[in-house]
Amino acid sequence: MGKNKILKFDEISGFPHVFQYPFAKLQAEGFDMKGVWNENFFGNTNPIVLELGCGKGEYTVGLAQAFPEKNFIGIDIKGARMWSGARESFKAGMTNVAFLRINIELIDSFFAPNEVDEIWLTFPDPQMKKYNKRLTSSPFMKLYSQIMKRNGLVHLKTDSKFLYSYTLEMLKANQLPILHRIEDLYQSNEVDQFLNIRTFYEQQWLARGITIKYICFVCEHRRNYIEPEIEIEWDGYRSFNRGRLNSLSMGGASLSNTNDANESIS
Repeated sequence: MGKNKILKFDEISGFPHVFQYPFAKLQAEGFDMKGVWNENFFGNTNPIVLELGCGKGEYTVGLAQAFPEKNFIGIDIKGARMWSGARESFKAGMTNVAFLRINIELIDSFFAPNEVDEIWLTFPDPQMKKYNKRLTSSPFMKLYSQIMKRNGLVHLKTDSKFLYSYTLEMLKANQLPILHRIEDLYQSNEVDQFLNIRTFYEQQWLARGITIKYICFVCEHRRNYIEPEIEIEWDGYRSFNRGRLNSLSMGGASLSNTNDANESIS
């Protein structure tokens, strides 16, 4: 591990709003904040909103600044990335922000049924080869329904045409209500305060002429979710490596016919 990462881990360990919970400790003791986040941490009854795969935490912090009447928790396994948002919110003295360093698959061990009001998925890896790793797949939808309040909302913001199309098919197969669907966010008239928050990587995609897509849908309480049986064309960007992407024109001219040539990193 590099010296810079070690320093970040040391600093993040001292933040009172960052929770790092080893799996062994979870198995032995459970998580004592489960079901009582409002009472024992936030000290209010405001809605709880999760950002899954929060990366650097820009969206978590941006949402918390825009909506002080809600509580926001950024979740990721990579503490060195999370450090940025955790440090910013700590220095700003924000009281409606927390960060949780865990695997997303374990969220039902950290939140009780009906404890979460909304979930944000901001630029997750589309996981084209493994459907069960996609954050809008049927296994994850079932997981979300176990911790969300009835008819809680899920927001997906993505640069991936594949993940956008797949999610729509999943919603169709399960007949879930779609509240908003935008294929090109910044060319629409629907950019509002929270959709206009831009992460570091989102700004890179926009600079390359890549369209940003958004879906807001309802997560219903169900025992099972159906996986859509349909073939979806993969994103073309998988044929490019990061070095190739960095060499492409930032003006967008060389990407005019390859809008999918991007890389989802959060």
